[in-house]
Amino acid sequence: MSIETKSMHITPVGGNVFADLGFAPEEAAALKAESQRIISEKLAIKDSLMTELAEWIEAKQLKQAEAAEILGVTRPRVSDVVNKKAIKFTIDALVDMLARAGKHVQLSVQ
Repeated sequence: MSIETKSMHITPVGGNVFADLGFAPEEAAALKAESQRIISEKLAIKDSLMTELAEWIEAKQLKQAEAAEILGVTRPRVSDVVNKKAIKFTIDALVDMLARAGKHVQLSVQ
C-alpha cells in the first residue's frame, strides 16, 4: 500500500508560516516573533549546556572516546557536543550527560 502526499504550498525561507495559515497580519507577525523568541531561548540553553560539557572534557583532558564512555554516548555524539551542533540534541540529553559528568544543573526562571 502506497500513500502519496503532495504539498500545495511551501513557505519560503524568511516567510511567515502563520500568515500562510491565514492568521491576520498583526497576529501572524506576533506569533512569528514569539516562536523565534522561544527557539532562541532553547538554543541559548543548549549552547550553555554544551559549553559546560566541552569545558569539563577539556579540564579533565579527556579524549572524545573516554568522554563518550563516561557520558554514555558514542564518540561522534561527543564531537557534536564539542562542535556545538545544538540541533542534534534535546535539552534532556545534554542534562543527562552533565549528570553523568557529575555536574548539577539548576534552572532559574526570572
